Amino acid sequence: MKIVFLDRKTIGEDIDIAGFNRFGDVVVYPYSKPEEVPERVRDADIIILNKVPVNEQTIGTAEKLKLVCVTATGINNLDTEYLKKRDIAWRNVAGYSTESVAQHTFALLFFLEEHLRYYDDYVKSGAYTDDFMFTHFDRNYGELCGKTWGIIGLGAIGHRVAEIAEAFGFHVQYYSTSGKNHDERYSEVDFDTLLATSDVVSIHAPLNEATQGLMNAKAFKKMKNSAILLNLGRGPIINEADLADALESGTIAGAGLDVLCVEPMTKDCPLLRIKDSSRLIITPHIAWASVEARTRLMKIIEGQVEEFLKG
Repeated sequence: MKIVFLDRKTIGEDIDIAGFNRFGDVVVYPYSKPEEVPERVRDADIIILNKVPVNEQTIGTAEKLKLVCVTATGINNLDTEYLKKRDIAWRNVAGYSTESVAQHTFALLFFLEEHLRYYDDYVKSGAYTDDFMFTHFDRNYGELCGKTWGIIGLGAIGHRVAEIAEAFGFHVQYYSTSGKNHDERYSEVDFDTLLATSDVVSIHAPLNEATQGLMNAKAFKKMKNSAILLNLGRGPIINEADLADALESGTIAGAGLDVLCVEPMTKDCPLLRIKDSSRLIITPHIAWASVEARTRLMKIIEGQVEEFLKG
């Protein structure tokens, strides 16, 4: 049995994958360009990948291929019809990063709400050593307790965010983009109501026809000008040009993003115009990537391979 990892670095080289050696020969590549894949998978029985495209052009040469494992929840890089035609099984992983993404959601909120960049810069600049008062609060922040948190997408991550938000004293409401997820513990509202009444709006929805471009200029104008928007779902759910305009005009107070329309970020991304860290923080798609989440992810993949081989 030959197992080929096509983009090992996307899960981090600090994560141990030695457990896969018990299944056979393991070949590891840090990254793989699409044009490099056909030769690399030619004699593979199993391939493990994150973002590498899997289609007839990339795996058409892999005559022995039996299983494709994606180290992620999303499978937009898989041509599942082609895999079905070839009778090649595939697996993805859901639920491994719920705690990590929920945690990062609040990290983005606290950075913006409490102006942490400003206060850190103030102290490290030496200005605090020259101050005559014990305190310095030129940038105001408010308490979270009593405010309203609106969640777009009440799946596993949305549920976990709701639980944590309640612990901070938020009233939690949600809008189900699919119309399938419901929870009587929280207030279900329509999209316009959520926008108009929420102090924090966080996105935890998948990207599909119902969500692409959902947050646009029209939506931002319905939000409170004191509201903070957080996107931990998928980048294209937000129209980035419209968001840049909304931040510059003060239509909304701030935004925290872990996902973008194009990743890595392009040099012409309109959000690069926003240099004010009190209005915008962007992290490079790391919410899923705690050590524990990545370790959990690879253990699940290892179990999937074992189950497939036994089955």
